[in-house]
Amino acid sequence: MCPQFAVLPDEYRTADENDLIKRIQARKAELGKKLLILTHHYQRVEVVQMGDKVGDSYGLAKIAANSPDAETIAYCGVHFMAEAADILTAPNQKVYLANPTAGCPMADMAPASKVYEAWNHIDSILGKNKVVPISYMNTTADLKAFTGKNGGLICTSSNADAAFKWAFDRFEKLFFFPDQHLGRNTAKKYGVPKKQVVLYDTRKPGGGIEENALKKAKVILWHGHCYVHTKFKPEHIDLWREKNPKIKIVVHPECIEEVVDKADAVGSTSFIVKYCEEAPPGSVIAVGTELNLIHRMAVTHTDKKIYELAGDTCPVCSNMFRTTLADLCFTLENPEKATRIIVPDEIKKDARTALERMLEIGR
Repeated sequence: MCPQFAVLPDEYRTADENDLIKRIQARKAELGKKLLILTHHYQRVEVVQMGDKVGDSYGLAKIAANSPDAETIAYCGVHFMAEAADILTAPNQKVYLANPTAGCPMADMAPASKVYEAWNHIDSILGKNKVVPISYMNTTADLKAFTGKNGGLICTSSNADAAFKWAFDRFEKLFFFPDQHLGRNTAKKYGVPKKQVVLYDTRKPGGGIEENALKKAKVILWHGHCYVHTKFKPEHIDLWREKNPKIKIVVHPECIEEVVDKADAVGSTSFIVKYCEEAPPGSVIAVGTELNLIHRMAVTHTDKKIYELAGDTCPVCSNMFRTTLADLCFTLENPEKATRIIVPDEIKKDARTALERMLEIGR
């Protein structure tokens, strides 16, 4: 769970947007290369415009790891992303989360105690060194440490394919958490038969998996999901194709299998950005991902028509949306009062191992 944060002082809450922009720009000019502002693709347009770098969780982790001159890193994203930045940077570098109430419901679906319990149960049935954990980036630092300690690695939607290959080159089976849909879609892409993919549900005895099925499984999934991407349904795609047979559909791999199967293209947030950028002028594209990214693509690429796949019901990530210019300005002007993200050393070592393996395999 992310920490709670007091209401911003009135000076920031009531400030004019133009004033906030000028103050942020002044702080950036003052600190120069000592400051690095990282913004995730799902942030508000005005926040992205103030950032030094924009990207998905993989890209931003890589940037943080390769920015030794940045003494201060202001992260406009969610809690687990800022944790990853702190894990991958040097002790003299300070990482701040612009709005520390920005958490991730998916990450909260995998409490460490429940994952440990499941892991011990799986080990008791399969035996030691038969299965390796793969932790999606959307997990807490302690689960990243658990993953590194048990020989596994972190992945994002950008490199889940490579993570699966890495795992199967070394182990018989893999335990993927917390997003079941990314895991299922990646397993299918990798060629794992459906009958060898099982879902571990901690609400049921033994995870709801019979011992024989667990022994035959190649991929063990966790019962988590992204509330944004599971809002997209196959009928959304059918409706768009009825309206315009030439439309292209691109979706995120956290969507359910039936949506992924019907789409023209599937990929991470960075993939979706590139897809929209490289589409020829006049293209009509319906996108199945977070609303802020779709809006930014639509206003940036006016030579194309880019729509929300779910139409008026297209979901927004409320946690990503929490970060405002006021939050960023307060963080930059008051680092002594802002929330610094510090991962304890005893967690950082193994978590760093898992994250470095992620960076080594690339996208």
